[in-house]
Amino acid sequence: MFKPKRVIFEKGARDYPLGQTLYKQFIQDPNIEIFEAATNRVKSNIPGKDLHDMYRHGKQTLVVGIKKSLKFQSCKPSAHYQLPLVSGCMGQCEYCYLNTQLGDKPFVRVHVNIDEILGQAQKYADERAPHITIFEGAATSDPLPVEPYTHSLATCIEYFGARENTRFRFVSKYNDVDSLLGLNHNGHTEIRFSLNTPRIINTYEHATASSKLRIEASSKLSHSGYPVGFIIAPVFMYPDWKEEYHELLVSLKQELPDKPPYPIIFEVISHRYTLRAKDRINQIFPETTLPMNEEDRSFKYGQFGYGKYVYPKENLAEMKAFFTKEFEDLFPYKDVKYII
Repeated sequence: MFKPKRVIFEKGARDYPLGQTLYKQFIQDPNIEIFEAATNRVKSNIPGKDLHDMYRHGKQTLVVGIKKSLKFQSCKPSAHYQLPLVSGCMGQCEYCYLNTQLGDKPFVRVHVNIDEILGQAQKYADERAPHITIFEGAATSDPLPVEPYTHSLATCIEYFGARENTRFRFVSKYNDVDSLLGLNHNGHTEIRFSLNTPRIINTYEHATASSKLRIEASSKLSHSGYPVGFIIAPVFMYPDWKEEYHELLVSLKQELPDKPPYPIIFEVISHRYTLRAKDRINQIFPETTLPMNEEDRSFKYGQFGYGKYVYPKENLAEMKAFFTKEFEDLFPYKDVKYII
C-alpha cells in the first residue's frame, strides 16, 4: 500500500466525490503534507536539490487530479487502449523503463473522474462492437498500491464484468488484492504479476512486495476465479540463475490451484537496456550493480526505432529452452505468450 509523504490536489479535483473522499482521508494524517495547486504547478511542491534527491521525493508524492483529455492512447499488441486511471508508480526498480519517461520528479497521479473515464471507454467499445475491446490499466503505472484509497480498480472490474464486449487487464508488483476478491468480475479482468527471484527483487526492485507476497496474492485471485498471469522480467543470467528461477516457479506451482479456472498466462522478457536508460539509472542509483556492460551484449534496434543492448543470441536461446522446459514440466494448464 502506498503511504505518501505529500498529497497534491490539482484544481477541481475536490469537486468530484472521489476527490472529496481522498481529501477527508489524507487531511486527518498529521504525517502527510497537503497542497492545493494549479495543474501546471504540481512539481513546485515537490522538493529536491539534484536528480537523485528529486527522484525519491517524487516517489513519495501522490497527485490527485482530473483526466481532462479523454482520448485514450493505443496499447498494442496486448490491448486496444490504455485505461488512464493512474500514472506513475511508488516502486523504485532500478531497471524500470519509466525512469526515462516520467521526468525528474516521478510522482504518482490518480484521476478522480472515474465515471467520465469509463464513459469514454464505453464509447470506444461501442465503436468496435460486436468485437471485444480490451483495456490495459497499467501501461504507465502500477494501480494496485493506491487501490486501498481510490477503489478505482474495483469499480472498473465490476463495470467491465457486466459488459460482454469489454475486457480489462493490469499488472502489478504488489499484493493489495483482498478488496478485489469478492467482486462480480465474470472472468473479464485478467490480473498479472511481474515476478522475479528473491535475489533480483531484493537487489533491484526497491519498495515493492516480495515474490512470496506476490505469489500469495496471485493464488487468492486464481481461487476467486480471475484469469491470472505472470510476467517474469527482466530475466538476468547470473551464476545459479537456473536454480533460482526453478525454485521460483516451483513455489508458484505449489501456491496456485491444481486446476485454475483459466490457463496460467506466462510472459518472459530478458534484461535489456538503452544507453539513455543506463545514463539515467547511474544518476538515480549511483551504486547500482545492474549488468550494463555493452561488451557483454548484442545491439538490436527496437520496434520504436531506438537501439538497445540485449543478451547475445546463444544466451537467449539457452534462456528460452530453460523456461520452455520448466513450463512444460510444472504447468500443464498454461498459455505461454512469449519468451524473448
